[in-house]
Amino acid sequence: MTHIRKAVFPVAGMGTRFLPATKSIPKEMLPLVDRPLIQYAVDEARAAGIEEFIFVTAAGKGALEDYFDTAAALEQRLVSGGKTDALAALERTRMREGALSFIRQNNPLGLGHAVRLTQRLVGDEPFAVLLPDDVIRAPQGALAQMVAAHADNRGHMVATMDVPLAKTSSYGVLDVAREEGRLAHAAGLVEKPRPEKAPSTKAVIGRYILEASIFDRLANLGPGAGGELQLTDAINADVDTTGVTGYRFEGERFDCGSVQGFVQATAAFALDRPELQEELGTFLRQRTSRIRQVA
Repeated sequence: MTHIRKAVFPVAGMGTRFLPATKSIPKEMLPLVDRPLIQYAVDEARAAGIEEFIFVTAAGKGALEDYFDTAAALEQRLVSGGKTDALAALERTRMREGALSFIRQNNPLGLGHAVRLTQRLVGDEPFAVLLPDDVIRAPQGALAQMVAAHADNRGHMVATMDVPLAKTSSYGVLDVAREEGRLAHAAGLVEKPRPEKAPSTKAVIGRYILEASIFDRLANLGPGAGGELQLTDAINADVDTTGVTGYRFEGERFDCGSVQGFVQATAAFALDRPELQEELGTFLRQRTSRIRQVA
């Protein structure tokens, strides 16, 4: 059992950086090796003890619901054909009955707005938020690491990693009051600061553990950076009351919201697979050798 039982997955984005593929396929359903992006996030949540999964979706995202539903006809064909390996691969898509909830975000008003929509389902307990675009390769899931740390350090907790100063304008950034091991106690957060205004290089990554007090802050939140309701702004408003810590997770993060990050993640996860690594490793070495020769 864990004190964090519910997780929110904001998946209403259009995925325009992956057009034309995302014209008919939700970005979260794009396969990373042989699993869709959303499966990596759900598996990480399960490993952290999450029991209830809340998806904030939009029009055109029906494939997400279908993916986690039972495919009776497909399974029967696999059984008839004796395809036990294929049946086993479907196991991780099974969800306990009643564990999934779907909410529509009709207007793209930002991450803060998406989280605000989940208040009725979350209730008055702490909960997690996972952004599937951020795929984290780690010996222990990043959320599981955070849940363990949060048990002893209540309040809002955000995952962090150090980024080059020049890239702080792409992230929410912590203003660090003090550090204790992997924890950074925040004096504040700034959404997408220019490098010369950045209070640190500790960037907020797409994993959060939030206390229910965040909903009061979100209810009174006005538009922030980009004209959207920024979750970072709501968290920042709770610094002096609920408290905010950043957790420097152990692992490697891939920004799969970009084509570059998605391709890099595909290579990294494929090289982790014993049945793929030898031939793929040889292929990549040959290709990089050719590139160096041309250069």
